[in-house]
Amino acid sequence: MGYNINGVELHTDAEGYLLEPELSEEAVQVIAEAEGITLTDAHWEVINYMRDQYREHGHTPNFRNMLKGFAEIRPDVESKYLYDLFPLGPAKQAAKVAGLPQPLGKGGY
Repeated sequence: MGYNINGVELHTDAEGYLLEPELSEEAVQVIAEAEGITLTDAHWEVINYMRDQYREHGHTPNFRNMLKGFAEIRPDVESKYLYDLFPLGPAKQAAKVAGLPQPLGKGGY
């Protein structure tokens, strides 16, 4: 499986995560559509957070750390909010839609 973004075929693993990060807006649009997600500003806020975490740490946070870190930006956010945006699991699905490789194992950071 892969995603065709601007005429370039980007390769994925068996679960549909990009093997190499792709940080273009077009990548987010294509992957979100494949995931059945209609993007809103709220989605983009989470996507940008995940991308920032990836750039800073080399990987994305597990859900617990994602919730804690995102709450520093938006103190009103609870887990239900993130699950409403990314129902298949905010830490994993948000990373996928953000155009990032599959998150690390269970512990994350």
